[in-house]
Amino acid sequence: MLSTVPAILQAAAEGRRVTFEEGVLLAREAGLHELGRAANAVCRRLHPEPYRTYNIDRNINYTNVCTAVCDFCAFYRKVDDADAYVLDRPVLLDKIRETVELGGDQILLQGGLHPRLSLAWYEELLRDIKAHYPQVNVHGFSAPEIYHFTKVSKQPLRTVLTRLRDAGLGSLPGGGAEILVDRVRKEITRGKVLTDNWLDVHRVWHELGGRSTATMMFGHVETLEERVEHLERVRQLQDETSGFTAFIAWTFQPDHTDMADVPPAGAFEYLKTQALARVYLDNVPNIQSSWVTQGAKIGQLGLYFGANDMGSLMIEENVVSSAGTVHHLTLEQIRRSIREAGFIPRQRNVFYEYLDQATGPAELPAGSSLAAG
Repeated sequence: MLSTVPAILQAAAEGRRVTFEEGVLLAREAGLHELGRAANAVCRRLHPEPYRTYNIDRNINYTNVCTAVCDFCAFYRKVDDADAYVLDRPVLLDKIRETVELGGDQILLQGGLHPRLSLAWYEELLRDIKAHYPQVNVHGFSAPEIYHFTKVSKQPLRTVLTRLRDAGLGSLPGGGAEILVDRVRKEITRGKVLTDNWLDVHRVWHELGGRSTATMMFGHVETLEERVEHLERVRQLQDETSGFTAFIAWTFQPDHTDMADVPPAGAFEYLKTQALARVYLDNVPNIQSSWVTQGAKIGQLGLYFGANDMGSLMIEENVVSSAGTVHHLTLEQIRRSIREAGFIPRQRNVFYEYLDQATGPAELPAGSSLAAG
């Protein structure tokens, strides 16, 4: 273990793996700017191209019914609540049509842990989507949902994932990770997968040839050491499978939840945590910034703190906005944010393949020195 923050960051910038103990030291003692510079160096080493990416998709929450009780969630409803819903199929398909018309190639399909929907219902849903929109990737069902499907159907995990894949599931989102430490998970949620089961869902999906993303929601009851443990568990699985395409971190949004008295983590904590993730996750190729929770300017600044991707246009978003956080960007605002940061914006798909042709030079605003770091 290297003993000083500058030595750890210099070694990481040059490609040496950060140990767990070193990661904890960085989380505790590294300054925002020095950690950001190192993350930027790592990002530029991994992504020397002049492009920074975004995608166009829509977050469709097919139901808000959930049997889990999560103190941090303002979105879920019990099955018999007056405002509980399951989207009618024509409504869901119309949302996909609108997404395609706006240039989207993907939907993020997530819901709660509905106690009355069968695995066959989800297979039929996927087949309907692919029949109407075969070109659209379904980035669907968080690990807690998938694990819930195994309980409802009484089928093994591999069987459930194989059936969903064969019905049209294209990739898995990283939702439901929160913090991958059981102490934290047991404190903030009931009736939801613990750490090993979350990881197993992604492990088996990767073994089947699938790809997924990993996420982290932080800034609630976890310690700095537990944030690093979360990163360690993601890195270990990525060493094993190489199945994660990207990592996305965002801050807990406390308003309208049962944890409303938790002071919200701000931009400082967000940028530092994202930078730490870029330094630590040496085997995860892409880092997304989170303008959805942080707003346009911090999302843009994230491109200097380890992110190479601005995330999604997010035509629709319901879960974070239920907690009172509402940031909206147009496609041109996302592209302009990337250009103003000194890069060429490129649209990509979930596998980080470019969907457009590069146009124009990457130009910095007059007098800008940000891209030099």
